[in-house]
Amino acid sequence: MTRQTSRPRLPAQARREGREETRPPELGPGEVDVALTVDGTARTVRVEPRVSLLDALRERMGVTGPKKGCDQGACGACTVMVDGRRVLGCLTLAVTCEGREVTTVAGLADGDRLHPVQEAFIANDAFQCGYCTPGQLVSAVALLEEGHTGDDAEIAEWMSGNICRCAAYPNIRAAIRQVRDRRDGNAADTVGTVGAAGTTEASGPGGAGSDTPAAHARGFPADPGPDSVGPRTEGDR
Repeated sequence: MTRQTSRPRLPAQARREGREETRPPELGPGEVDVALTVDGTARTVRVEPRVSLLDALRERMGVTGPKKGCDQGACGACTVMVDGRRVLGCLTLAVTCEGREVTTVAGLADGDRLHPVQEAFIANDAFQCGYCTPGQLVSAVALLEEGHTGDDAEIAEWMSGNICRCAAYPNIRAAIRQVRDRRDGNAADTVGTVGAAGTTEASGPGGAGSDTPAAHARGFPADPGPDSVGPRTEGDR
């Protein structure tokens, strides 16, 4: 039997030893002020700790780009970026974004100049009704930064958290390929090229032969919180 030589310090013991315990401030149950940056503008919103980032943006700040689809983290219409990492607005608490930078679809363009992904979506007709498009655009921008664009299968899986009920998936992948190729110095014009050579396109969110449920799509945290916003890493696979 191994004798325990040390015991965990209780808060009172820590104070006696001169090591003041640090605890995060308690929030709620009433409304609190949350300061964050939204699309480059410093904002302060007063919300209860239970309010989601999506509701804070849409209902409290009038930022209506992110859409409320399922409100369960399954469709991706509410996708935004927090400090450059994509998250599901409906599953992220607004208070966890204190001091962080939130980017919605409205923050992608540079003034009147569209983001290359936005231009590619237009050129490749990568939308129909447009309801899911804000989330698709934000997720595609983040996807390109993450580097998960090796082939159509990889693009399909890492975009599978964004549902398009109009089934514009092949065009969405074509738009992402176009931006990827131009960014990598491939001057070939791929506008309107739905299927890449040697690949088979499918109309589902996971691409050809994929049965990956959208709710478990890679790229989104399984349990959003103050320390878990953003895409899953390779180690989480």
